[in-house]
Amino acid sequence: MMYRNPISSTAVLLGFLVWGLHPVNAQPPAGYYDSAEGLTGQPLRIALHNIIDNHTALSYNALWNAFLTTDARPGNKVWDMYSDIPGGTPPYVYTFGSDQCGNYSAEGDCYNREHSFPKSWFNDDSPMLTDLFHIYPTDGWVNNKRDNFPYGNVGSADWTSQNGSKLGLCVDPGYNGTVFEPLDAYKGDFARSYFYMMTRYYGEMSGWSSPMLANGDLSLWAMAVLVQWNDLDPVSTKETDRNNVVFTKQHNRNPYIDRPEWVHDIWGTILGIPERSGPSLSIHYDGSNLLVDRGDALPGTLSVLDMAGRTLFTSSIAGGRTNFTFNGTAGIYIVEVASPEGRSIQRFIR
Repeated sequence: MMYRNPISSTAVLLGFLVWGLHPVNAQPPAGYYDSAEGLTGQPLRIALHNIIDNHTALSYNALWNAFLTTDARPGNKVWDMYSDIPGGTPPYVYTFGSDQCGNYSAEGDCYNREHSFPKSWFNDDSPMLTDLFHIYPTDGWVNNKRDNFPYGNVGSADWTSQNGSKLGLCVDPGYNGTVFEPLDAYKGDFARSYFYMMTRYYGEMSGWSSPMLANGDLSLWAMAVLVQWNDLDPVSTKETDRNNVVFTKQHNRNPYIDRPEWVHDIWGTILGIPERSGPSLSIHYDGSNLLVDRGDALPGTLSVLDMAGRTLFTSSIAGGRTNFTFNGTAGIYIVEVASPEGRSIQRFIR
């Protein structure tokens, strides 16, 4: 097997420091979403569709050059969500151009163009075929293993990539076929890609076919999974930067990166789930102590999870400020607080 030189965990951590303690806001032009403000449900989706419709479509070959700015890490390296290990050392890291597929025979050989929303689902039609908001550079072998299987949560994996992405039978209610599950750290990225597709191509999907689709929209089981993934993995600086760069190329944006609460305003109304935003939550980590400030929120339960979704610590928590001792290994962690008022999520780096 052919391996690339891995980047250090320190470099990865520095790249993720900006995820930090507070939400990150992308920068749409002033007035870009004015016609959508104050709307919910299908009227909101239609308004957003009209805003982001008729984008400038790239050629298929132009995707390779686009990746140089949409999915780049320092040193001309590729940001591959199917091989990256946030807070750790990836098994391989690709260099733009020299590691481009080509042929491959194993994981770690080269990178290619992954349609996270498989092109067979929309019959290889344009402009979906080259829409950067769902196309990413990924390891060719993992891309091939993912094939055109839906995204979903896997129980017992039939196959696992070197960064922990999994292929296996779905455990989500409503579907029992084979699905592909990326790392928790990137589930929100892919979920918001799908919500973009359901909005940009609203009214154009009647001929599309996938286990994740029904009646020109997401099927209910897929809708529930992707809303969950949107909430689990909040918008990162990686996404906002990518949104801004794609805007310069396609002249449209992913509204669910700019305004992730719109996911619930549209699909949450169908599923009958509450608003995404929970009570106020601010965290600060000083190297050994985790300071949590919840303002005047009601008592709840605090959980600390690693990036694989494993719960490492739980405790009851009151409103106001609470100090916890936390001495986990170096990496990125998720703090989740659930209370009668809702669920709030933040990240911190140890």
